[in-house]
Amino acid sequence: MRTVTFDFENDEARFKVLINDEEQYSIWPADLAVPGGWTETGVNASKAECDAYLEENWTDMRPKSLRLALDGE
Repeated sequence: MRTVTFDFENDEARFKVLINDEEQYSIWPADLAVPGGWTETGVNASKAECDAYLEENWTDMRPKSLRLALDGE
């Protein structure tokens, strides 16, 4: 099994913001392939910029299926 380590604290590192079918987000190293089940949002930036994007756009951390169930849809 191959493992990859990445320094998320490196100020020069670039990241992608990913989203899954449950509308949950993740920050992913820009030079690694996107894992199955995830889609790129188009954001490719520094960690700080990705964090700012998440702060603005991921306002409800509950999975989409849970939000729909609780809202009665």
